[in-house]
Amino acid sequence: MLDSSARAHRKHLIAIQSAVSKVGDGWKSDQTSLHSLVSPKAALEKGNIQTSPIGYLSSCFSVKNGTPRQPTICGPSRAQLRIQQSVFNNPEHALVGLEHYSHVWVIFLFHKNGHLSSKAKVKPPRLNGEKVGVYSTRSPHRPNALGLTLARLDKILGDTIHLSEIDMIDGTPVLDIKPYIPEYDSPHTRRSTDSETFTSNTKQQKTTSVAENDTDDMLDLQKDPERNGQSDLHSKKNDTNNLGSLLSREEAGCPTTSSSEISAPYSLPKNFHSVLQEVKAYVTQADIFQVNCERENEISDSDKSKPPESVMDNPFYGKEAYSTIADWINAPPVGNLKVRFTPQAERELEEFLPAHMPGFCQSDRPRFKLLRSPDEAAAAIRGVLSADPRSVYRRLSCRDRLFFFTLDTAHITCWFGQGFAEVLQVRAVEPPLLNCDQLTSSQHFAAG
Repeated sequence: MLDSSARAHRKHLIAIQSAVSKVGDGWKSDQTSLHSLVSPKAALEKGNIQTSPIGYLSSCFSVKNGTPRQPTICGPSRAQLRIQQSVFNNPEHALVGLEHYSHVWVIFLFHKNGHLSSKAKVKPPRLNGEKVGVYSTRSPHRPNALGLTLARLDKILGDTIHLSEIDMIDGTPVLDIKPYIPEYDSPHTRRSTDSETFTSNTKQQKTTSVAENDTDDMLDLQKDPERNGQSDLHSKKNDTNNLGSLLSREEAGCPTTSSSEISAPYSLPKNFHSVLQEVKAYVTQADIFQVNCERENEISDSDKSKPPESVMDNPFYGKEAYSTIADWINAPPVGNLKVRFTPQAERELEEFLPAHMPGFCQSDRPRFKLLRSPDEAAAAIRGVLSADPRSVYRRLSCRDRLFFFTLDTAHITCWFGQGFAEVLQVRAVEPPLLNCDQLTSSQHFAAG
């Protein structure tokens, strides 16, 4: 028994040695790559990481043809992302707190490129054949086929995220999601936030400076009695000025009984006129004029000694136009198209049942899987066609004006004319009817 086991073991070792000798240098290179995989820290520092999708998107766009190139083109477009349990044992825990945000960044892979090659210059469809650098566009054909989109977060049910305003194909591998925070992600919002922070900080600094000056004056008065006495003399001098001013107004025939002009420390007798006459006997007009002149000089000197308030610009970098974009984004050579439906296409679209409507399991009418109504589907179709989803080649060189694309469970046939697109037919994608189990599952996700 032992002999037979030993012979089998020796044969196994010989087979391994033979395989190793045939591999040769390739075996050494494999060992090097294995060593790099064993050292994740070194691989991470060099940027050589192995990604793993957190989930795969269930989208209303099943093929590339007709999928919006940007998320804002088709607002009613909808999708669902379910976090895989292979990423987290409790996927729903990873979504706690995300419900407080209205939008999320979705980082994904362009998995339908068909090849991994890329070129330094590309031809964006909106430039109608003109070439620009790949990094100045959002072309899917990039050295690293990574995509980034800003999607609206509709709701979260368990481990599933419900999204709208998307531009991704069904089955798209999603690598990560992050909350959209305008204060961090939007330059314009960031500018206004910085301005408010700067203004509040400036006001706080001014308030703190005034408080510190008042505190210093109080401390100085307590430490220096002589200065305190001088301050009293100065206040008496000001009181004399006030009385002189009242006397001048009395002589001019102006009313002098305003409560705002009588300071609180003085409790004047009832015979106010006699008091003023007594003051007039001791204070000459020359003295009053001298006192007033000295007061005006003090005010003038204080204005001169007071440093002018410095006008500081808000601490922003760059020009007033805080964010800029290429001119062809706002005014592309290819403009938007008008979209219209034939009466037949409108009737066919009205036959579709919304995704959240219960029952009708035995109905022969087609049903949407994600879209909520025929009106929402019509708005999505208009959004897709108005942006002219055709490629540059199809637009300029192809004689066939018919165009086909799929939206949710509807297959749309249309054609393009000069400045318009017309929907000719809307029919259900095969199979035309989902079974009851699939309907129940889709209704659960759609209705919440």
